[in-house]
Amino acid sequence: MGNASGKNRKKRRTRKELEELASVTEFDVVEIKQWYKSFLKDCPSGQLTVNQFVTVYSNFFSTGDEKSKEKMARQVFRNFDRDGGGTVDFREFICAMSVMSRGSTEQKLKWAFNMYDLDGNGTISKRELLEIITVVFNMKEREVKKLPEDESSPEKLTEKIFSELDTDQDGELSLKEFLEGNKRNPSIMKLMQPGP
Repeated sequence: MGNASGKNRKKRRTRKELEELASVTEFDVVEIKQWYKSFLKDCPSGQLTVNQFVTVYSNFFSTGDEKSKEKMARQVFRNFDRDGGGTVDFREFICAMSVMSRGSTEQKLKWAFNMYDLDGNGTISKRELLEIITVVFNMKEREVKKLPEDESSPEKLTEKIFSELDTDQDGELSLKEFLEGNKRNPSIMKLMQPGP
């Protein structure tokens, strides 16, 4: 009898948590249940480790060297791991997936800004941008071959992005410059996308 009531309490708590997650994400309860089932299948402990994430993320890319895929996966993982605990729980996972798949343009841009801000200081330096764009180039070999001359290398693309976005010309992109620049010229964000 004690075990049955414990299980029911857990189900009620889970249902309440699912409803709360539905209120803070762009997913409904049914979708969250499906995501949760899949998440637990892949992560029975309820925690996604960086190594598990690297393996899954890297499999999305058919081209690119393994080192670049791992580096990008680790950076994306940092964006998922909002509390910096070294693992991603379901709440962190579903909130990130919500932004990535159904978030507003501004939410997606803020998420991307955080990913490009490697040192977490609130700005993106040329060095940080160049580092990530170099990784993206290594992962998207076919796509980068089709770029125009002024975007044909990580260095050229970094310079182009900074010339478009760094309105105060201080050598760093603030969140405001990043958001406004990408809204003025949405094609810039497409150039910076780390996804497949």
